[in-house]
Amino acid sequence: MAVDKAMISAKDVAELAGVSRSAVSRTYTPGASVSAATRERVMRAAEQLGYHVNHLARGLVRNRSGIVCLIVSELATPYRASLVRLLTQHLQEAGKIAMLINTDRSDDSVSQALQQAINFRADASFVLSGMPDSAIARLCHRHGQRLVLINRNDVLPGSLSINLDNEEAAGKVVMAFARAGCRRIAFANSLAGTPSLMARERGFLLAAEAAGLAVSVERFGTTSYESGQILAHRLLTRRERPDAVFCVTDLLACGFMDEARHRFALRIPEDLCVAGFDDIPQAGWSSYNLTTFTQPVEQFAREAVAWLVAEEENEENIAPALGQEIPGETRMYHADFVWRGTLRGG
Repeated sequence: MAVDKAMISAKDVAELAGVSRSAVSRTYTPGASVSAATRERVMRAAEQLGYHVNHLARGLVRNRSGIVCLIVSELATPYRASLVRLLTQHLQEAGKIAMLINTDRSDDSVSQALQQAINFRADASFVLSGMPDSAIARLCHRHGQRLVLINRNDVLPGSLSINLDNEEAAGKVVMAFARAGCRRIAFANSLAGTPSLMARERGFLLAAEAAGLAVSVERFGTTSYESGQILAHRLLTRRERPDAVFCVTDLLACGFMDEARHRFALRIPEDLCVAGFDDIPQAGWSSYNLTTFTQPVEQFAREAVAWLVAEEENEENIAPALGQEIPGETRMYHADFVWRGTLRGG
């Protein structure tokens, strides 16, 4: 009769290896004390029996599943895909399992998916954008999950908030447009209304006002290439056509530039200066060569996972006395200006 290897236990390995059950446990516990001879006997017996540690069961005994939810919107965009790739990479290196929850839909499928994650006793949730409703973050917090909030305005006890100084970056675009001799400037945004996108718009308008420059603002649709095309049509058919436009993301800027060149026969940057945000791979392609800002996504991912691991290793620091709450931590980062060929004077 074939042996069901899923039923092989640590006790079976211990009996075959001639060691105690605790010796098997120490062999599979990083940093635990076990002699080289004992480790070799245990590993040989485990291989012979086809034994593998049930990390989920072990984690639940310690009230820890190793599961981390990634709550994501606009997953198909290059920036978001890059952030998810880096987060999953660092989570895997830390021995964690990523569970993805797509929040693009507006129906109750998001709540159902999140409830599944809660049922699986996820240790933490990383909320990757400003689009999901803040109630989602609060729900995770109420169920005892640690939270990492990226590019959001939520402030919750015991959480880590990672934010970018979007207003500072937007102000740099205004100065660059002014140096290029642009006087009819515009801002192209989506209707997503996330905190980071609105902060860029707010910073741009404030800096333009300080420089004595009027701004034409257009908003449309999702933060997509197609929205960029429509925004270009709206702005470039105005009686007073802008000579510079700051697109809230690179993806919007790519659609805007293609429409400006192919439908309106405009030369970039001679007739129209363009800047974007995110420094997605396409921004560096020769057909776009887009002036933009790069976000430190590698640093976001590395520090988010390092924070989670440190919190777990110092449980006593996140178990406050009755009636006390540990305040959330906020880290602010700066975006680097990447000057390319869509802006004069670089």
